[in-house]
Amino acid sequence: MNRCLRLLTVLSIMAPCLSLADSPIDPHADLLYRQALPFLEQADTQASTFSPQANATQDDLLRQGTTLVQTLTPGVELLRKAASLNHPVAEYRLALYYMTYLSPAEVPAQACPLLAASLSQGFAPASLQINSLCSEYRDSDAYRAALKKAVQDATRYATYYPQPAMRLECRPQGRRGLTLQWGQQRDFQAEVYRLLGAVDRPQRQMWYRKAVDANGCATAQHRLTSQR
Repeated sequence: MNRCLRLLTVLSIMAPCLSLADSPIDPHADLLYRQALPFLEQADTQASTFSPQANATQDDLLRQGTTLVQTLTPGVELLRKAASLNHPVAEYRLALYYMTYLSPAEVPAQACPLLAASLSQGFAPASLQINSLCSEYRDSDAYRAALKKAVQDATRYATYYPQPAMRLECRPQGRRGLTLQWGQQRDFQAEVYRLLGAVDRPQRQMWYRKAVDANGCATAQHRLTSQR
């Protein structure tokens, strides 16, 4: 009897900690996300050849655009279903789709809730788009806490890389047409460290050094040099 009481006491003490633990990604949501990937990859290949600056007729551009939409449509629908089940990577990729294909006026309302939900689960790539798009959330304590969670949860999402981004500040590349810049896990971790350096002033040098160590982040290196 005493052993049972002790066990119940231990479990009651642990309960708050267990409730704060990261919930595992829903297996069905993950299946939906994985099913969306072939459509997204095919669309990315098509987008790499789609450029308004190219010497193409209006009919050529219209045909390319129609083909791209047809490729993306089933993938986006799968992303929406996965995101509705709180899949953090699907939330990010759906937000990225909105940022790429919606009008600028429509993007914040559609993308920012998805990005905030993704980053709150520790998925690092969402941090970049929040910083450039979602000013209200970016200036909140919740954003800073989510950045630190992305550091803690780095290994949780290792199998989901590489991932696309609009632009990686630590190693920027010229964007062509609708193509996105791809990065490995270390590249996005460097971006999180760089962003933490901007919001965590007491430890900014530590974060900038971590960014440089992660992928040689030139932006963070410049900040370190300028502060000497």
